[in-house]
Amino acid sequence: MRHKQNMGRYDRQITLAQVGFDGQARLRQARVLVVGAGGLGCPALQYLVAAGVGCIGIMDGDSVTISNLHRQPLFNAGDVGRKKAIIAAERLGAQNPEPGISALPYHLSPANALETISCYDLVLDCTDDIPTRYLVNDACVHADKPFVHGSIHRFEGQVSVFNHSNGPTYRCLFPDQPEREQVPSCAASGVLGVVPGTIGCLQATEALKVLLGMEGILRGKLLIQDLIGQSARTISFQRNPEQVGIAMRRDLSSPQGEVPACNVPGADVITVEELHHALERNAPWQFLDVRDQHEEPRVENLQGHHIPVHELTTRMGELDPDRPILVYCQSGTRSTLAVKVLREQGMIDVLSLEGGVLAWISEFPGTEPVDHVNYRKDHRAEEYLHRRSDRA
Repeated sequence: MRHKQNMGRYDRQITLAQVGFDGQARLRQARVLVVGAGGLGCPALQYLVAAGVGCIGIMDGDSVTISNLHRQPLFNAGDVGRKKAIIAAERLGAQNPEPGISALPYHLSPANALETISCYDLVLDCTDDIPTRYLVNDACVHADKPFVHGSIHRFEGQVSVFNHSNGPTYRCLFPDQPEREQVPSCAASGVLGVVPGTIGCLQATEALKVLLGMEGILRGKLLIQDLIGQSARTISFQRNPEQVGIAMRRDLSSPQGEVPACNVPGADVITVEELHHALERNAPWQFLDVRDQHEEPRVENLQGHHIPVHELTTRMGELDPDRPILVYCQSGTRSTLAVKVLREQGMIDVLSLEGGVLAWISEFPGTEPVDHVNYRKDHRAEEYLHRRSDRA
């Protein structure tokens, strides 16, 4: 009786000649890892769980923020501040109690990538972080696992299947890894909520095609979907043995294989927790918000200079060269670029807030404003002063 009830859930799917009972059994036995439970990961996860994929891992170290809610339908306002992977596992388990769903509430890193990915049959790259995309690729090449890639920008999205049946890899299509600041984030460029929803569904479609052994898989093809013009085009590309070799030579067994937190040499960061403790001690920083004027939210604790990153080179005279600078933006990308610009102009004592405003309000949503008039030194300020005296 239980078997019939289970099959009844998938009746419309089993009716398809390309699926059938055998195909449904293949889905039930499949193991899929979804890296990223955000705008792409949420819809992809919902449809994979609904389709009856037997084992699903959800890997994401981020917590829910209020700005996630318009495009990540697994979460609601009461989830702000909680880990995405844990909440997603709870909601998906309620949607379909049959699959085994594992929450992995931490980020993919060289220390865990190969071991984790080796446990699954297929990976979905639902990240929005450039170094992580290359890490997914390299680990999948090492483990000989296919992966479905998705990415979005404003009203456009891209989908492809990499490393499938000796097919091309991500590096074959994108051999040169750009720096983070060269690729605009959702926070910087904006995104209509339905765009990642559409692309995430396409990723789930390709994943099911791979697991079922269907034809028409986007192997060696990049689908580019324009949701404004409602048009699509496909770009074909070939496997590049040199790029495959680069992925294979990457050392994923030691810390040397680690992807840097940012690609700007010497761009030191401070975590929100470190900043919170420093504010309680009235650290002698001047704060620099490099977001555009219209961006919200504003954080009273971090009020100071407001110079959009594209105006920084012409307005540097507004900054005090004798005081350390703490730079922040929405998510940490533009502040990293700002650190690079400031250091090129001789301002050495500069830090970037890791994760930006979104990380701050997620970690300390109820923090009260702090009076920054009576400055006292903390351990970071002392280090700055020590370094400045060394240079004098």
